[in-house]
Amino acid sequence: MAAQPTHVIAIDQGTTSTRAIVFDHTGALVGTGQLEHRQHFPEAGWVEHDADEILRNARSVLGQALGDAHLSARAIAAIGITNQRETTIVWDRQTGRPIHPAIVWQDTRTQELIDRVADGDTDRFRATTGLPLATYFSASKIAWILDAVDGARARAAAGDLLFGTPDTWLLWHLTGGPDGGVHATDVTNASRTLLMDLTTLDWSPELLSAWDIPRAMLPEIRSSAEVYGEVVGGPLAGVPIAGILGDQQAATFGQSAFSPGESKQTYGTGAFLIVNTGTEPVQSTSGLVTTVAYRLGDRPANYALEGSVAVAGSLVQWLRDSLGIIRSSGEVEALATSVKDSGDVYFVPAFSGLFAPYWRPDARGTIVGLTRFSTKAHIARAALEATAFQTWDVIEAVSRDIATPLAELRVDGGMSVNDRLMQFQSDILGIPVVRPAVIETTAFGAASAAGLAVGVWSGLDELRSLWREDARWTPTIDDAERKHRLARWHRAIQRSLDWLD
Repeated sequence: MAAQPTHVIAIDQGTTSTRAIVFDHTGALVGTGQLEHRQHFPEAGWVEHDADEILRNARSVLGQALGDAHLSARAIAAIGITNQRETTIVWDRQTGRPIHPAIVWQDTRTQELIDRVADGDTDRFRATTGLPLATYFSASKIAWILDAVDGARARAAAGDLLFGTPDTWLLWHLTGGPDGGVHATDVTNASRTLLMDLTTLDWSPELLSAWDIPRAMLPEIRSSAEVYGEVVGGPLAGVPIAGILGDQQAATFGQSAFSPGESKQTYGTGAFLIVNTGTEPVQSTSGLVTTVAYRLGDRPANYALEGSVAVAGSLVQWLRDSLGIIRSSGEVEALATSVKDSGDVYFVPAFSGLFAPYWRPDARGTIVGLTRFSTKAHIARAALEATAFQTWDVIEAVSRDIATPLAELRVDGGMSVNDRLMQFQSDILGIPVVRPAVIETTAFGAASAAGLAVGVWSGLDELRSLWREDARWTPTIDDAERKHRLARWHRAIQRSLDWLD
């Protein structure tokens, strides 16, 4: 009898690229593939992706990762999908083609729709969804597309159009597309749409009515770990897709934050703190959002509080692409370290307004404290420090919402390899910062969910045993210096507000 396959492959569909990563039974990374996709900015505040390009890239990187691992499909037990959340794709059920470019989570074009539905109360549906009314989430993006594309509303009501975040888009196409593709999402992604009831874990009739979105176009909501369907065609034909988690929830799962009070911070395009709150949703009174952390099969869902920061790694890209003060993202650490501090320069990167805990769409990016002494190195350092300050803001909000303070912060994502930033993060938080040996926690989280569903791993205890610490930073500044720096940061925040009428 042939041995059972023990490798799992994750598709990590992110804001700037799509990757496939193969993990073995020990959690070790054994093969990768990656392709970037283009970012489109047709107007100020608009951010779009080509969903067809993302699909092509996903198919390509699956083959790349298999080749890099020197494996065939027979070695793969399952596929997990993790994805940029909230990004909205609407497509034709018969052709499989998008009717409009994907509207990315960072996009702010729908503010007028938000204002109209909110009617002066951005917390109007928070008790149901755990979310404020904001352009960040999917509902207003769906409504905008249905309004903007001729005939789209009638086609959606007739069941001719489908909606999905990138996980649903990839799942539907990989399992057959127009010829029987599975139209589903998991609870973590559904909880980011502003359309799901956190208690019932189903689409809310009240919210669908508020946005005038036909239920016929929405995917089925399923758990984060189950067999959704099998791949049709290509080198992975017949392999089950068995795990789906939104990227931040996947990173939390990959960090083994399975229990109440456990947390992680991911530094990617944005920065995202998630704190597990157990099997009951906790409503924030401090500007955080309530979301689903994960659900395994038919077990109860686990919930979380999340602090979402819009701009983190994308600020480094902005220094590179728009200002030209670095030639590659990797240069920012050396430039920032070339000066002893930021020279009293503070950078509030509110390019799309401020997300948690402020939720101020009127804010815009601000650099304050500039003098003739200031150099590009001070600006680079202030840019890195902005991520740490924003992280302090969301962790402080967590401390107001839950009784148990965070004892340490587990970190992952691209910016977590920046030792200077991690040290400053520990300094400004006043707690240890811990980086795991495998920082591809987002992909591993999706692989873990898929592996659990098909028996590669026996349960959460076995997954927890795979986590290993790589590096730890502890605070090196005193309380007085910490308070001074935070006070200056919050003065800078105030200067970023009320820019838009």
